[in-house]
Amino acid sequence: QVQMAESGGGLVQTGGSLRLSCAASGSIFSVHAMGWYRQAPGKERELIADITYEGATKYVDDVKGRFTISRDNVKKMVFLQMNGLKADDTAIYYCVMNIVPNHGNVGLDYWGEGISVTVSP
Repeated sequence: QVQMAESGGGLVQTGGSLRLSCAASGSIFSVHAMGWYRQAPGKERELIADITYEGATKYVDDVKGRFTISRDNVKKMVFLQMNGLKADDTAIYYCVMNIVPNHGNVGLDYWGEGISVTVSP
């Protein structure tokens, strides 16, 4: 089994910063692409940043220049540094990792449980 654990969310004022972390553990053979999604109230879940195993990153336009995704391949972790937070960033944030489990030969997407980020005006 694979377990995912997120941390780092909370309440912050406009202009503030937060750092989200997500760790995978359990029966893991390899981890490939990682990413962060978010779902704001009344909106669909959207991909905001992703990172390949080699470290190549992509961002949605709304967070470019403010958010930074990074990863630690040894610890099987992904991070999202969020600076210059705005009220519109208020959402539930989800990490996702493409993981090949032990005794498996296909990569599957594993999701974190979601963590709340609230940005007050």
